[in-house]
Amino acid sequence: MSETPKVTIIMATYNRTHFILESLVSIQNQTFKKWECLIIDDGGTDNTLEALQPILKLDNRFQFLKRTGSYKKGLPGCRNYGLDLAKGEYIIYFDDDDFVHPDNLKTCIEAIETYNVDFCHYQKLGYLSQEPPIESKPISIQQYLTKADIEKVVTQQIGMASCTVMWKKHCFENCRFNENLLYAEEWECYSRLISENFKGIIINNILYFNRKHANSNTGEFYKNDIVRINSKKEAIRLVAYNIASKNLLTPSLLKYLAGLAIGFRDTRLLNDIIAKAGIKTNKKLFLHLKYWLFPIWKVYKITGKKLNYK
Repeated sequence: MSETPKVTIIMATYNRTHFILESLVSIQNQTFKKWECLIIDDGGTDNTLEALQPILKLDNRFQFLKRTGSYKKGLPGCRNYGLDLAKGEYIIYFDDDDFVHPDNLKTCIEAIETYNVDFCHYQKLGYLSQEPPIESKPISIQQYLTKADIEKVVTQQIGMASCTVMWKKHCFENCRFNENLLYAEEWECYSRLISENFKGIIINNILYFNRKHANSNTGEFYKNDIVRINSKKEAIRLVAYNIASKNLLTPSLLKYLAGLAIGFRDTRLLNDIIAKAGIKTNKKLFLHLKYWLFPIWKVYKITGKKLNYK
């Protein structure tokens, strides 16, 4: 590249020839021009590289790279590889099957620099086949985001998806994605970043459009793919450990995380959370009782819904 990019876009890809070109065109159409896009191939077997040759030859801001053996297969390994190569002052992650608003980079940089924060979290809009209309609006602030909001981040009242945040690069100086996770890796990673008290801003602007399809990681999770399920359970354990070690595990967060373990019917995970929380015997008994009564409660809840009980 002729000049140092201000933004590094990191995009992991795996056998997405049929989607990725559309994603790259939406990046090429950004109104902010000083960026690099690192396309990290995760060992794909289709003709992605051949399909991208025209855009790679015409625009040297795009780089197509094969994930090296120093990083594990999967999104976290690809993103970590991209982080280690990134030249930009800002970092943002885009997926290879979505498209972005043309003012995405411009709006995020303006928000971060105007309000002197470490990151900008914006909104996304899902779609199935027909692309939604794109609207350009002035920055609309929803709220600031700090360590005090960790509960909302962990419980996903604030849904920080991997592709809805622009970060200052320094946020990742001592942080990388956990490469053992193959689902919920951004939830675990971003929870750690928020717990370090990086300060951000949430804006109401829709700057990202994610395609809904069954072959996405989320689609596979909801089809009960065992790899995704186990990854989510490990992410729960890691999140619990992190916030407990920083004295951020409030009673309501303990209830939430223990509830996830109970919902997965995983006694080991539940016991790990209990041990890390260091809670008293009576609370342990209550959580274990809740665990054993969960199947009855679940049937009651479903039956109640069918009978229109409130």
